Amino acid sequence: MGLLDWFKDDQEPQVPETPAPPTPQEIASALDIMDARVVSAAVSTAVLARVERITSRLRETLPRMSNAGLTSADQYSLIATATSYLPQTVGSYVRLPRDWADTRPVDAGRSSLLVLIDQLDLLAETVDKIYDAVLAKDAEALVVHGRFLAEKFAPGRMNLKPVAAPKPAPGTEPASPLDLG
Repeated sequence: MGLLDWFKDDQEPQVPETPAPPTPQEIASALDIMDARVVSAAVSTAVLARVERITSRLRETLPRMSNAGLTSADQYSLIATATSYLPQTVGSYVRLPRDWADTRPVDAGRSSLLVLIDQLDLLAETVDKIYDAVLAKDAEALVVHGRFLAEKFAPGRMNLKPVAAPKPAPGTEPASPLDLG
């Protein structure tokens, strides 16, 4: 290897690999870990209820995400909420001593508990909006199909004529209408 070989740029620049998005199992696992974490941390019922509301709504929304026609930004928001935003929000609070976090003002006279509750409410509101958008797509499809059926089978649209029941052959009629056979 000569001196000039050190200055040659024969190698192609290495592009870092983009990590694959989390699988549904990894997202479900992240939600399970989050639920377990708030229970084991003995957080207040206000925090526990909010986290459970968010994780429950995420569990309802994520399976519908691929067929819902969501924008990639909405899909990213759902995944990031489950795997990053919610765990980081709760993690920052859980690392603080409970008595200090729940009583000491840290932001405009609000305690860490109140700051956390506001953040959890914001996450819940965002997840609810995306959930509503997902279900609105399903509801819209139902309405469109209903209109199709109403048009297809509207009175007067089909020219069906009643068909009379075939008459039994002579001599095969029962002696009595109550005679079955």
